[in-house]
Amino acid sequence: MKLYFAPGACSLSDHIALHEAGLSFEHEKVDLKAKKTEHGEDFLAINPKGYVPALTLDSGETITENVAILDWIAHQDGALKPAGAMGHTHLLEALAYISTEIHKAFKPFFAGASDDEKAKARETIVKRMTWLAETMEGDYLFGDTVSAADCYLFVMLLWAKKNDVDAPARLVALRDRMMERPAVRTAMTHEGLMQA
Repeated sequence: MKLYFAPGACSLSDHIALHEAGLSFEHEKVDLKAKKTEHGEDFLAINPKGYVPALTLDSGETITENVAILDWIAHQDGALKPAGAMGHTHLLEALAYISTEIHKAFKPFFAGASDDEKAKARETIVKRMTWLAETMEGDYLFGDTVSAADCYLFVMLLWAKKNDVDAPARLVALRDRMMERPAVRTAMTHEGLMQA
């Protein structure tokens, strides 16, 4: 199994979740501008969409999109999704919210937008994050154990810090807890985002 990633991109959430799940995998950096992997492969042949993440399974099948990959990882390790009959549904609900309402809202910071557009984006992101903070069920989104959705949210919180978005205190505390997790530290070290 191989994860294709770009350092600090949303693919970091999948990188973390794979480590949290204890799955054996390789990882390969992608130059998103050149559409080449670090070993010279044409990334468009792996993922014609041209962006990360992409996860190629041992079967040869490739999964793309954070929600799909994180859902797949959560199914490999039931500990990464909430318990109960509705656990899977609640995980998908959180992943979809993070993807469509928070991740998407960061676009102005990556698209050369004006200061006014960035200010509006900050307001939107804070509003969306505040809702998540108010619905947390413990130290993490669904209680006292980390979920695949927490892995995704963590990356959004890193982006918030980098772009001067004032995340709610409960989410800052979640980000700080996540930073101490071995899976996070390992993934960030692999991506060159921190020293071993």
